[in-house]
Amino acid sequence: MTGHPAAAARFLDDAARAAWHDQSLWFMRQKRDRGSALPEWESLRFAGSALKAHAMSRLADLLEEFERRATANGVVVHWARDAREHNAIVLGILRTAHVTRVSKSKSMLTEECGLNPFLEAQGIEVVDTDLGERIVQLAGEAPSHIVIPAIHWKREEIGALFHRTMGTPAGETSPDALAAAARVHLRDALLHAGAGITGANALVAETGGVVVCTNEGNADLGMHSAPIHIACVGIEKIIATRDDLGVLLRLLARSGTGQPVTAYTTHVTAPRPGAAMHVVLVDNGRTARLADAAMRTALHCIRCGACLNTCPVYRRSGGYSYGTVIQGPIGAILAPAIDLDAHQALPYASTLCGSCVDVCPVRIDIPAQLLAWRARGAAAGRLPRGYGIVFEVLRRVLGTPATFARATRWARRVQRLVPAAWLSGRWNPWTRPGRALPVLADESFREWARRERNQP
Repeated sequence: MTGHPAAAARFLDDAARAAWHDQSLWFMRQKRDRGSALPEWESLRFAGSALKAHAMSRLADLLEEFERRATANGVVVHWARDAREHNAIVLGILRTAHVTRVSKSKSMLTEECGLNPFLEAQGIEVVDTDLGERIVQLAGEAPSHIVIPAIHWKREEIGALFHRTMGTPAGETSPDALAAAARVHLRDALLHAGAGITGANALVAETGGVVVCTNEGNADLGMHSAPIHIACVGIEKIIATRDDLGVLLRLLARSGTGQPVTAYTTHVTAPRPGAAMHVVLVDNGRTARLADAAMRTALHCIRCGACLNTCPVYRRSGGYSYGTVIQGPIGAILAPAIDLDAHQALPYASTLCGSCVDVCPVRIDIPAQLLAWRARGAAAGRLPRGYGIVFEVLRRVLGTPATFARATRWARRVQRLVPAAWLSGRWNPWTRPGRALPVLADESFREWARRERNQP
């Protein structure tokens, strides 16, 4: 096994952690269900989907409108075709201002572009100020969840990490005490950084404004205390109006964490007096995805994380099994567009249960896109090993009712004659790890119906 299956198997080797990870994320899913218990919820989802579709249909016009209004407000707008250009633009801004230390809030775009290691290689210190991001940064890891980056860490492990890196008392596991220590640790970086880098949850073309949502306030402190604010944003974050923003904000927090609204929703339309503000608009494959009619709705994603929290595969395999910056169901349709060879297994990392589309606040049909990526992979000769043989057998078995009926009769006989432990042994990848084949009924539905009809 390679790729996602192998990484998932390694995660599942620690059964206790896998179960805890599953339960923690299902708790988030339950909070989402309670938070979305609104009479108008489905209308909001339809509205969210429609306004994102509208924005993508007018992407160029809206981006140009945003640039005009932001520039008129004193913001410097940059355009980056790819990650390399994005990183070079940010470095240029920092070099010009002689900045050697930056504070950074959570930004999946900068993770996608590899900004942290790039700046560090240039001698610039980067301090992630979101608590979860700082935990994984101190541990030398990447985020394992797009909203809760350190969801795979237990508080005992965080306590040991903080003892090594911050000098907290050995054995400290109190969440309040650990958060207080992190607050002191991060405040120096936030107050003395030469620049504050943020992402953005939305760009509003009507106002030229950047909207940043957080629950910790770190982005606000970073962007308002540093002399330079750099917002790094994917071009798909554009929306047309403030009215559209109202819909997305109602959907975002309720879908991700079950909150009515994030603790801090900051609208930045201009630099502070005496300060500078830059917005770096990044394509990095987004316009190519927009041109792909079957896949373009993936650009509607508002990064709430709801599909990760509900996905039975992500919950049981962990974020690192995906091998990509965006994990879970949404990552499984975004990553193949970047490199199908490297991520050919991800479209199969799904049961196709449809839970992801049920909770998606903008109604992205993720299962349909997973199937489309499977078909493209098969057409390109990139089926995982053995899948071609399996599906050819299934095609023959399921091809006619008579063949299927004969196959199920033989399957029942085999299951009665062969010990269950042997059928579900480690040789069988379909029953690893810890799964057993279901017990087949003594007769099929067709056989039962035929017998019932023949009774007097």
